[in-house]
Amino acid sequence: MAELAKNTPNPLPSNESVEIITPPWKEAWRSFCKNRLALIGLGIVIFFIILAILAPFIAPYGFKDQELSKRLLSPSSEHWFGTDDFGRDIFSRVLYGARISLWVGFFAVLGSAIFGTILGILSGYYGRWVDSIISRIFDIMLAFPSILLAIAVVAILGPSLQNALIAIAIINIPTFGRLVRSKVLSVKQEEYILAAKAVGMRDNRILLKHILPNSMTPIIVQATLAIATAIIEAAALGFLGLGAQAPNPEWGKMLADSKQYLMQAPWTLFFPGLAIMLTVLGFNLMGDGLRDVLDPKMKQ
Repeated sequence: MAELAKNTPNPLPSNESVEIITPPWKEAWRSFCKNRLALIGLGIVIFFIILAILAPFIAPYGFKDQELSKRLLSPSSEHWFGTDDFGRDIFSRVLYGARISLWVGFFAVLGSAIFGTILGILSGYYGRWVDSIISRIFDIMLAFPSILLAIAVVAILGPSLQNALIAIAIINIPTFGRLVRSKVLSVKQEEYILAAKAVGMRDNRILLKHILPNSMTPIIVQATLAIATAIIEAAALGFLGLGAQAPNPEWGKMLADSKQYLMQAPWTLFFPGLAIMLTVLGFNLMGDGLRDVLDPKMKQ
């Protein structure tokens, strides 16, 4: 036994160090935390999400509560952001408005990301006539300014918050589709994809097991940035009267209802506008940070 133990090689020689492999998500998180602007953006986004969730508990008044005797009051200890032309508490309406804007932003981008990814994968992977048809549809949609296309869609469906969400999702589909298509065109030429085809793997398995997972990075980055754009588009539709309808406290609708009181009561426009600006800024900063972390071309 002593002879056997003597001749057995040491699995961990003293002059060699063991390399600890860090999971990719931990490495990405560490890189993200080094970007102060990205952390500020993440903090802003989390702050507004918490406000949206806790709005019923934080808001001192209901967003529909009217008191005409207190209309257009300036900010005070009783009404932190003042009141609007119906005597409604602007602070409470801004809190509830966060729910609407974030809801529209998240679900509109989710819908456009799903459909855009499906169309982009089919276009990039199969090519030929499939690629030609899908690409021409994308080109036609991108030929129109996004807000005009959204207005046209809402005009057909009718003005409402749900139809505004559908319109925003539709106009963002080409952005995701063309992004995913370009990624698929490069990924499908990789050796492991060619090997999978050579062994007889079906297309649906190749798309789900290999193509889609390796195309997720640009989708995540684009989705984060697209939420900011969707919030602005929802506010624009609300400002034009094509989005959320009264008395829903959507930020764009609040701006439209208060524009005539700009000189008399500027706080009625300032606080909803500030909420839009901060939310969009937060998502843009966070999206830029994710792009720097997840895009290999941005790494030094």
